[in-house]
This record gives sequence, structure tokens and C-alpha cells, in this order.
Amino acid sequence: MKPVTPDEKLAKVVGEKPLPRTELTKKLWAYIRKQGLQDSKKRTFINADENMKAVFNGKKQVSMFEMTKLVSKHLKK
Repeated sequence: MKPVTPDEKLAKVVGEKPLPRTELTKKLWAYIRKQGLQDSKKRTFINADENMKAVFNGKKQVSMFEMTKLVSKHLKK
């Protein structure tokens, strides 16, 4: 896959080097698991820490599906 470059907000989560979208998704989920951001009751929701809140446009919680859309806005072409 063609590499994508994260912007400065997303780079705090996945790093600043260009990477394929599949690898970006792996790093994003590794960060979510490491930080314990998946909601314990509603498993399809992600709770934001300070770094993720910047990616989520200030939202405290988003669904996994909404997260994909929001992350796409933080990729440089």
C-alpha cells in the first residue's frame, strides 16, 4: 500500500514517519490498548486521552467507526 504521512497531532500517537494505512491502524490500536482507552462497558467506543482528543477534534469519546473517519482527516497526502 502507498504510505500515508500523519500530521503533527496524529504523529504524537503513531509516529511521524510515512507508513502504509494497515501499519497505521496497527500502531493506533497498539496505542489504544497500551493506554487502556477502549471503553470497558461499550467496547465499540474509544475514550480519548490528551493526544487522542486532538485527533478526535476535542471529543472525549468516539465510536470505532467515527474514529476511522477522524483519523483520515489527519493524514497528509
